[in-house]
Amino acid sequence: MKVNERLSPSGEDGRLFGRHSECDRFDELLASARAGLSGVIVLRGGPGLGKSTLLEHAVGRATDMRILRAQGVESEMELPYAALHQLCAPLMALVSTLPAPQGEALATVFGVRTGLPPDRFLVGLSVLSLLSQAAEEQPLLCVVDDAQWLDASSAQVLGFVARRLLAEPIAFAFGARQTPEGLFGLPELELTGLRDVDARVLLDSVTRTRLDGHVRDQIVAETRGNPLALLELPRGLTTTELAGGFGLLQGGALPGRIEESFKRRIDGLSEGTRTLLLIAAAEPVGDPAIMWRAAERLGIELSAAIDDDTEDLLAINERVTFRHPLVRSAVYGAASSSERRAVHRALAEVTDKELDPDRRAWHLASAAAGPDEAVAAELGRSAERAQARGGLPAAAAFLQRAVTLTTDPALRADRALAAARASLHAADLESAGRFTEIASREAQDDSQEARALLMQGHIAFASGFNDDAIALLFQAARRLEPLDMALARETYLVAWGSAAVIAADQPSVEKISRAVVALPPMTGAPRPLDLVLDGCARLVMDGRAAAVPLLKAAAAAIAELPARDVLTWGWQASGVFAAIWDDALQRAVHGREVDVVRAAGALTELPIHLVSHAVTVIWTGEFAAAEVLVAEGDLAAAATGTQLAPSAGLILAALRGREPEAAPLIEAVIEQAGAAHQLMGVTYANWAAAILYNGLAKYGDAVRAARVCADIGDLWISVWALPEMVEAAARAGDEGAARAALARLEDATEPCGTDWALGVLARSRALLADEDRATELFAEAVERLSRTRLRPELARAYLLHGEWLRGSGQHVNARGPLRTAYDMFGSIGMEAFAERARRELVAAGETVVRRASRFTATDELTSQERQIALMVRSGLSNPEVGARLFLSPRTVEWHLRKVFAKLSITSRRQLREALKGFDWVPTDGAA
Repeated sequence: MKVNERLSPSGEDGRLFGRHSECDRFDELLASARAGLSGVIVLRGGPGLGKSTLLEHAVGRATDMRILRAQGVESEMELPYAALHQLCAPLMALVSTLPAPQGEALATVFGVRTGLPPDRFLVGLSVLSLLSQAAEEQPLLCVVDDAQWLDASSAQVLGFVARRLLAEPIAFAFGARQTPEGLFGLPELELTGLRDVDARVLLDSVTRTRLDGHVRDQIVAETRGNPLALLELPRGLTTTELAGGFGLLQGGALPGRIEESFKRRIDGLSEGTRTLLLIAAAEPVGDPAIMWRAAERLGIELSAAIDDDTEDLLAINERVTFRHPLVRSAVYGAASSSERRAVHRALAEVTDKELDPDRRAWHLASAAAGPDEAVAAELGRSAERAQARGGLPAAAAFLQRAVTLTTDPALRADRALAAARASLHAADLESAGRFTEIASREAQDDSQEARALLMQGHIAFASGFNDDAIALLFQAARRLEPLDMALARETYLVAWGSAAVIAADQPSVEKISRAVVALPPMTGAPRPLDLVLDGCARLVMDGRAAAVPLLKAAAAAIAELPARDVLTWGWQASGVFAAIWDDALQRAVHGREVDVVRAAGALTELPIHLVSHAVTVIWTGEFAAAEVLVAEGDLAAAATGTQLAPSAGLILAALRGREPEAAPLIEAVIEQAGAAHQLMGVTYANWAAAILYNGLAKYGDAVRAARVCADIGDLWISVWALPEMVEAAARAGDEGAARAALARLEDATEPCGTDWALGVLARSRALLADEDRATELFAEAVERLSRTRLRPELARAYLLHGEWLRGSGQHVNARGPLRTAYDMFGSIGMEAFAERARRELVAAGETVVRRASRFTATDELTSQERQIALMVRSGLSNPEVGARLFLSPRTVEWHLRKVFAKLSITSRRQLREALKGFDWVPTDGAA
C-alpha cells in the first residue's frame, strides 16, 4: 500500500491523515539511529492532535529495532523514578555489567538494593551507559508518551540522557502536551491542527449525513483542525444536530469539549461499567489483575461490566490502557468524591503491602476523607523509602500529603519541617517556604521554632543568597545553642562560610566570630568542623598568629575526613589551607576531594571541587592539566545546572596574559558578582586583573585592581592580592602603598612558616629593600619557592631579581635570572610575563628572538577532543572517560576516531608522542 493510501482517512493509518511531514521526521529519526547517530524528538501539542498515534507510527516503522516504552501517568507523578523503571525494566539483566557505582545507583533507585540515595546525575550517567550497552546488540527506540506527567526524577534523568546522546544507535521520541522542565532544550516538533482541506476530508469521513458547507467550515474552524475532536465530537449527535451544527458548536475550551463528549458516552453506561472504568482510571500501573481484584472487592459483575460500548474507551490486554488520556480524566472527573474514595480504598486493599507499599500508601491517602494518623505515618515511611532511592521530589510529595492528614500540632510541625527539607532538596523553594511557615506556626517548643528558623535560613541561601540568609542562619544558631550545641556549631559554620567565603561581609563575619569565641568549651573531642569553626573565628578576633595552630590542626583533620563529611563540609573547609599557606596539603586534599566526590557519584557537588582543584593545579604551572579540569568542571556544571563563577578560568586567563580574552571575562564576573552582592567574586576577579596587568606591565591598572581587593578585605583573596599590590605599587613608584601592602603581607605569612608563605614574602620584601638586603631576599625567595611545586611563583622571583639587577646596572648578572624566567614562563604558557622577561633581556644586552606561535596538529583538536585524548593517554578507559565527561563509551570512541585522524595516528599508544608537552595526569590526590 502506498504511503498516501495508508495515511488516507480510510487507510490502515487513517488517524495519521494529513501528517505526512511529521511521519517523514520520525522516519529520518529512525534512519539516523540505524546509522549509529542518535536523535531526539519531543513531539509537543495539545490533547487530540495525534501525538500518541505518531509515536505508534514510529514504533510500527522500527521493526528492526528494540523498543523500550514508558508512559507518564498523572497519578504517578509523585512516585520516584516510576517512568524510568518502566523504560529500563527490560534491561535489568545488564545492570550488573555496569561499573560498580553506576550499577549500584540503578539497583538502589529501582529498589533492588538498599543504600545511600544516589546523586540523580549519577543515575542519569548510569542510564546512559545502560542504554549504550543495550544498543550494542540492537538499535534502540525509546518511546515516552504523556511526558507532561513524568515524575520529576524520571524527567530529569531522561533529559540528561537525551542531551548526551551522540554516536549511539538510539532514538528517543517523547510525546507531551507541555514540555516538562526536565526535557527543556531538546529538539521539539510542534504538532498543530490539520490544514483546513485535510480537516474537511476527515470530518466528511465520519459524518453520517452531508453537512452544509458553511456548517462544515465553521466546525473545522471551531475545532482548529484537531483530529480527535473531528473524529469524536460527532459521536452521539443526531442527524439534525450534525446537519445544523448545533450539537458541535458549544462554548468552552476544546479539550474540555472533547472530554465532555467522552463523558456523555460514559453517562450512558451501566453503573458497574462506570465503576470498572473508574478503577482503571485510578490504578496507574495498568495491571489487569489488580483491576479485577478491586472490582471483585466492590461487588462488580465482570461479565456485565464489559460490553461492546467499552471497547473504544478501554483496552484490556497485558496492560489496561485508555484510548486517550482524556478518557481517563473524563472518567475520573465524572465520578463523585465518595466514589473515588471507595475505589482508592479498594485498590489499597488489593495492592501488596510488601511489594508495593508506596502505591498502597498513595491510594490510602486518596481514600482518606479527612485527617488520618495511620495513613500519615504510612506516607512518612514511603517518604523514607523514596529518599533512600534518591527520589527527592517524591519524598517531598509524600511528606506534604502527610502534613495535610495530621492534626496533632507537634507532629504536624515535625512533618512540615521534614516536608520543607525534602522540598528544598528537590529544588521546590516555594513549597519549602510554605511548609516552613506551617512548621513555624504549629511549633510547640523552642526546638521546633529554632529548626524552622534554620530552615528559613537555608531557603534564603538557596534562593540566590539574599541579604536575609546570613542573619537567619545566625539567629538560628543562637536559638540552637541551649538545645543542640553540635547543630548550633554546624549552623555557625554555614553562616560564617556564607558571610566570609561568598559575601565577604566583614561586619557579619566579625559578629559570628564573636559569638563562636564566646561559646562554652566543648566537653568531648572536637570534630574537624569544630576545629575549622574555632580556627576561623580566632583568625578574625585574635589575628593569624593566634589562629594558625588551630587552623593547622583543622587542616590535618580535614585531610582525614571520612567521605561523607567531605561531601557535606568540603566547601566550608577549603579556606583553611589558603589561610595557612600550605600548597602541598591544599593540593593533596582538593585532589582527594575530587576522587571522593567522583567515587560517591555526587555529581552535583563535583563542579565546585573540580574548580578548587584546578586552581591548585594552575599554581603549579600545569596549565594543560588545569584546562582539562576547568573544562570538566564546566561540563559538570552545565550537566547538573550548577551556577558556578569561572574562578579557575579567571586565574588561568590572567596568568596566560592574553588581555583580549581575560579582560572581558574579568569585567563580566565583576559586574555579575557585584549585582548579586557576592563580594568574594568581585575580589577574585580583581585579583585576577592585578595578575594580568602586572604581567602586561600595566602597573597603574594592577594597583587599582589590587586596591579593590584590599578595600573589600576578605580573609583569603585580598591576602593573595597583596604580593600583586607590592609589585605593582613598587613599579609604579607608589612606595607608601607598597609598604602598607607589605606590612599586611607580613602579618598574613610570617605565622604560617611555609616555603610558599615565606618565599612570596621574601620576594616582596626584596622589592623595597636596600641593595645588600635585596640580594639576600631574592636568594631566599628562589630557594624557598624552589622547594615547592609553585613554578609561576618561582619564575616571577627570577624575573623580579633579574629586573632589579638590570635596574641596578648589573646587566651581565641580570641575564641569568632573566633567561631562566623567560624559559620558565614560555614552558608554562605565561605569555605576558614571558614578553616582559624578553624585553628585560633585550635591555640587558642579550639578543632574544620572540617566541613564534607554532601551529601543530594538536591545535586542530576541539577542546573536548583534547580532553578525551589526554585522558586516554593517561590510561583511562573509554567508560572511565565517559563517566568524567558525561558521555557514553561509544561516543568517547567516536571522538577518539576523529582525534586519530587529525593527529595521523592509529592507536592509543601513539597518543603519548602526539601529545608531548601536555603534562596532564588523572587526579589521584597526589601532592
